Amino acid sequence: PASRMRVRRLVLRPVAAAAAAVSAATAAAASTSASTTASPPPILYGTAWKRERTCELVLAALRAGFRGIDTACQPKHYDEAAVGAALETSGLRRADLYVQTKYTPLAGQDPDRLPYDAAAEVEEQVKQSVAASLRNLRTDYLDCLLLHSPLPSHEQTLRAWRQMEAHVAAGEARALGLSNQYDAAALERLCEEASR
Repeated sequence: PASRMRVRRLVLRPVAAAAAAVSAATAAAASTSASTTASPPPILYGTAWKRERTCELVLAALRAGFRGIDTACQPKHYDEAAVGAALETSGLRRADLYVQTKYTPLAGQDPDRLPYDAAAEVEEQVKQSVAASLRNLRTDYLDCLLLHSPLPSHEQTLRAWRQMEAHVAAGEARALGLSNQYDAAALERLCEEASR
């Protein structure tokens, strides 16, 4: 279909051209929005698996025009502190960036490099993860906080979500999301029981 061709062409463009298109679209969206919550750009620059090149590659993406950055408090696959260093040294205003990170449940973490206490209740794990993200990213708020994946039970997932809602209420996160949820009924149930 035509929409599939459009996506394929966008993906095949050089990064600089795609980033310029994203930057223009973001500027257009920002000029028509009066909301205090930044709208996510059409494309976010993902920072997984960049390792020791994270800072350098995030800076290159920002120079190319990207204004949305996706990361996670998951040392196994992300270097959140290097993302924060890139954001700080980029010369860009925080208000001009969309920064999204994730609370990653224990099952997705490297047990030797945990960003929170594995023995803590899930609410405390979320709190510690968010505190680490704010510190790592050198910011006092997140544009979006994602639950990286559902927890083993609905009850645990809802407890994590409720704690994430508390971070929105405290002004530390402006929006919430969930990734890697492949069960539509479970997602629907979470939406029904969520406050935000």
